[in-house]
Amino acid sequence: MTNQVKQPQTDEQLRDVVLREIEWEPAIVSRDISVKVKDGVVLLTGFVHSYPEKFAAERAAKSVYGVSSIANDIEVKPAPSRTDPEIARDVSMALKMHALVPDDRIKATVRDGFVTLEGNVEWNYQRSNAESAAHTVTGIRGIVNDIRIKPAVSKAIVKEKIEDALRRSAEVDARRIYVSTHDNRVELNGYVRSWLERDEVERAAWAAPGVSQVVDNLVVSP
Repeated sequence: MTNQVKQPQTDEQLRDVVLREIEWEPAIVSRDISVKVKDGVVLLTGFVHSYPEKFAAERAAKSVYGVSSIANDIEVKPAPSRTDPEIARDVSMALKMHALVPDDRIKATVRDGFVTLEGNVEWNYQRSNAESAAHTVTGIRGIVNDIRIKPAVSKAIVKEKIEDALRRSAEVDARRIYVSTHDNRVELNGYVRSWLERDEVERAAWAAPGVSQVVDNLVVSP
């Protein structure tokens, strides 16, 4: 049996597929999400009642083959509304309850429903898990993650570990990707076949010890 190559979709076809994927996603309750597509770039607009719904809509759109980039302009309108002190209390508890979050190093402030996370950690997974924990709190309109990652190892070791991770991944063609490091900043250049492959490369870069910034210059070229 010969492998069938996926044919390029028109913007209208891509829009229909993204809409169906959003409707299929069980985490999305709102039916007030609109989708526009131009040259493979997806624009999400409309309203949802929680921040996790907004994130789920973006995740659903990313999973569609042919999507080159996404602008998520969905507005969060919590219902019912909650006070900032209530949200701050629940965020602090969520950070404390998460096993992979060093809550004693992180401070959360809330203003008009928007949460800002600050502090210093050693690994990106601690930073991302802190944001994930905050996502679970009802009433949040948005999150600003200002948690910083402390430098830990040399840039040569960082580069080596990222390249090894890319070669091990079945989802990534490492031959099309070039990794460079500058102090604790990682720059990714080259080509990937899909948005999900691009995410996989980013995850590999962030998983290296001491990485505090990833600059993703990868081009999606199916």
